[in-house]
Amino acid sequence: MTDLEQQVFTQVRAIIANEEQVIGRRGILIPLKKAILAEGDIRNVIDIISSDPALAAHMLMRSNSAQAAVVENHKTRSLKEALIRLGQVNIYRYAFTFYLKERLDELPQPYKKLVQGYWKLTEDIATDAVDSLADMEGVEVDADEVQTLALFSVFGQIIALTAFAYLNANAEQSFPLSVIKSLIDNQQQTLTIESFEALDLDQDLRQEFMIAHNLRQTRNSNSPGLILRRVLSMRGLLMNPL
Repeated sequence: MTDLEQQVFTQVRAIIANEEQVIGRRGILIPLKKAILAEGDIRNVIDIISSDPALAAHMLMRSNSAQAAVVENHKTRSLKEALIRLGQVNIYRYAFTFYLKERLDELPQPYKKLVQGYWKLTEDIATDAVDSLADMEGVEVDADEVQTLALFSVFGQIIALTAFAYLNANAEQSFPLSVIKSLIDNQQQTLTIESFEALDLDQDLRQEFMIAHNLRQTRNSNSPGLILRRVLSMRGLLMNPL
């Protein structure tokens, strides 16, 4: 690692550690996480999500897109039905990715274009992963767990690039894009793990992510990570290639 790369690496990691700077709109996510951790009445969760109509519509869309791959002629029509079926972990993951994408759309160019490329890749991976469930017999994996996991497939790259954009926005002299590209290529695992920790995402998501990237093994044939691993392998995206 060059001195310049080390300098940028240190500063990017410091920005990643500041969750409010990275994720932005915390107004919904903070009370949502508190309600979920409290394991209280689902009506509290419904009320919080309903307070943002865009998020509520997104939840229905995500829920229906996952179910369409495994259940014929089924469409969830009410937010309450969708949230009860999703379960609290999937609810938070969907909400997190919704607000993350909203934050990414606010980035200046050229970072916005680059990170949108990563997001398009993420959406394609999620579609492939969920679609693959329809062709598997005897596998009892929740489609929403597969989809929420897939939405974090290139999480480290997205967060690192976002942090780099904020770094350059406040720097007296901009760092070249080649520096962050090199760091993403060579420090992907470190950047990803620190992103998961800084943004306090659930342990199951972290563990299945490690399984998906062949960094951890499992004997659970119904692991969402194993489903995603096949997709990532075919796309040449595994951190630890098979």
